[in-house]
Amino acid sequence: MKKIVLLFALSLLTATLSFSQDKAAYRESFKKMMIANGSEQTFKTVIDQMINNYKLERPEVKQELWDGLGESFHKIGIEELLDLLLPVYQKHLSLEDINNMTAFYQTPTGKRFAEKTPAITQESMQAGQVWGRKIGEEFAKKLAEKGN
Repeated sequence: MKKIVLLFALSLLTATLSFSQDKAAYRESFKKMMIANGSEQTFKTVIDQMINNYKLERPEVKQELWDGLGESFHKIGIEELLDLLLPVYQKHLSLEDINNMTAFYQTPTGKRFAEKTPAITQESMQAGQVWGRKIGEEFAKKLAEKGN
């Protein structure tokens, strides 16, 4: 019986170590992908914008403090965000998927796509707002036609 318990504990320990190694490999690959696709830079830009907004609200705070906060949040904030996003990506994409995406973002087309994604996203959101307004107007019109 002791041997069975010992074997079970050993296999559980091995599985746990293997899982943590897999998670570490996935996280490292995930981080590389986020750098390659421009997301890390986007996160930094968001942090900078947040700091600039706070600076407007708190003009009495010295620039040195803002600079230090920026550096700190660029490092810590992005790592924390990666940790929050990691389970979402792990749920939907394999390590192979992440590595293939990273390889794509390292091609000329992938680099161009990563560079243009913020502009594409902004313009797409504007187009989506126009579309949403149109659908909303049509919806209201149909309700009115039905007497509602």
